[in-house]
Amino acid sequence: MRIYVLVITATILLILTACSSQPEPASAPKETAQAAQVHGDLIQVMRGVLFPNSNVVFAAQSTDPGKLKSSGDPSTATDPLLSTYGGWTAVENSGIALAESANLLTIPGRKCANGLPVPVNNPDWPQFVQGLRDAGMKTYQAAKTKNQDSIVEAADVVATACANCHDKYRDVPGGEADRCK
Repeated sequence: MRIYVLVITATILLILTACSSQPEPASAPKETAQAAQVHGDLIQVMRGVLFPNSNVVFAAQSTDPGKLKSSGDPSTATDPLLSTYGGWTAVENSGIALAESANLLTIPGRKCANGLPVPVNNPDWPQFVQGLRDAGMKTYQAAKTKNQDSIVEAADVVATACANCHDKYRDVPGGEADRCK
């Protein structure tokens, strides 16, 4: 499970690194930007990034992250709320991970688990992705207040963002074979 925490941390760092840019000095030669690369299908991104991070938000609704204490070594904790970057920091990080993962859902070439392309060109897809981005940022802002009532509100926004997309693309008649249409 330590690997799981490291994978999530590495994923967040890669996302943040890929999305940050520093202006180059005028005298520096221009380098060609490397295009975003797809390595996992949509269900892998959901299970590896969105699911665990949304669960941190949902858990923070009923358990005050500021009052949690790890009984073991936080560096080996499998629960992000009890890890080295646990408590409210874990909730903040999960909010950022949700917001940044919206970028992963727009990379051309990503496939759904059934092999169909992610419907990035459907008119509602950008709206659903923006809903996820907004939910992540609402979570981040709420976690900064360290107020559980704010997290309850943010968790509702996260649940709504997830449901909007799932209702259209995941929970469809025909099951997995008909997803992403």
